[in-house]
Amino acid sequence: MSENFAVATPVRVGIVGTGYAAQRRAEVFRGDRRSQLVSFWGNSEANTAKFADTFGVRPQQSWQALINDPEIDLVLIATINQLHGAIAEAALQAGKHVVLEYPLALTYAMGKKLQQLAREKGKLLHVEHIELLGGVHQAIRQNLGKIGEVFYARYSTIMGQNPAPQRWTYHHQQFGFPLVAALSRISRFTDLFGTVQQVDAQCRFWDQPNPEYFRACLATAYLQFNNGLKAEVIYGKGEVFHQNERIFTLHGDRGTLIFVGETGRLIQGQTETEITVGSRRGLFRQDTEAVLDYLTTGKPLYVDLEASLYALEVADLCAQACGYKVEN
Repeated sequence: MSENFAVATPVRVGIVGTGYAAQRRAEVFRGDRRSQLVSFWGNSEANTAKFADTFGVRPQQSWQALINDPEIDLVLIATINQLHGAIAEAALQAGKHVVLEYPLALTYAMGKKLQQLAREKGKLLHVEHIELLGGVHQAIRQNLGKIGEVFYARYSTIMGQNPAPQRWTYHHQQFGFPLVAALSRISRFTDLFGTVQQVDAQCRFWDQPNPEYFRACLATAYLQFNNGLKAEVIYGKGEVFHQNERIFTLHGDRGTLIFVGETGRLIQGQTETEITVGSRRGLFRQDTEAVLDYLTTGKPLYVDLEASLYALEVADLCAQACGYKVEN
């Protein structure tokens, strides 16, 4: 985004959520002289009490009360996926800058609506994509030219979890379509390779006794890019998986890149070269500091809203290909 909002410091912040991401953000906001953590709202009574005690800030009675607090300039949304769109819309209407953990919304249509509203209100709307800051993605960027024309890539993330918890991450409507909820899988590809020409997808759920929840899911997207690349994106989690997997493979006409977890290799003929991968630590801090840099000095963010929206559009097309219906 090119606008410089020139927010007065300290930027007064309210956080919606009390989980891991919210805690890491709160640490930064509390420790940076450019920001002041004013208040928060949490869905869980126990987590709310702990968050208030840890960070010394008062909780609000509802997220609606938080976004309408005149003492808040910026709303950070780190709660269940289903609420992202509604909270962001209300916060923008209330004249707040908005930062969200991905996804921006559960549908592309809602994402476009939020983009337009942010423009009308002259407010920042930023979606966190820390996967783009991480060591694996940066290592791919640095080494991609060594493998020539990339014609096939496959990114698979599988997480076994038994028993599957009956919480929002396994709730159909609260979590959303798996590749929207796990948008980073799509955004890695769109960031590296640009425009998608054709989309197909398959998705399977294993049901819980309570039909609102699932005990496992497996989603696969097949993406054909304008540059000729064919890519597969695989995301699965839950009780049916007995082996975790995180593998990113890229085949080019001059070599192959393989990343297994945080370990990378460049393969060219009979030669294998180990690739150094940076740490995953501190990525929420990097994103949070980037937001403060942007709001206070106009320094460009590492990802813009158009890129976030495009990844959401591709993921939404995958959901449509599977006949998946979701309520924002």
